[in-house]
Amino acid sequence: MTYAELIGRGAGETEIRSYLVDGDVVPVTVRIPVNLRDSAKEAAVLRGMSFSAFVRTCIIDELVRGSER
Repeated sequence: MTYAELIGRGAGETEIRSYLVDGDVVPVTVRIPVNLRDSAKEAAVLRGMSFSAFVRTCIIDELVRGSER
């Protein structure tokens, strides 16, 4: 099953979040402005998490929120 199939059949938030966190971990390179990276690092520290965890959380939140539109 894919993310698009989950959305297409009207899956709930819990099911979508579960799908998004399962699977193998892969390295990803993203080029962003240094100020954005530094600000995101600071935001992550304020939330008590790593930069990577913060980015994953933001992506998951956006994908779940996007499914409700």
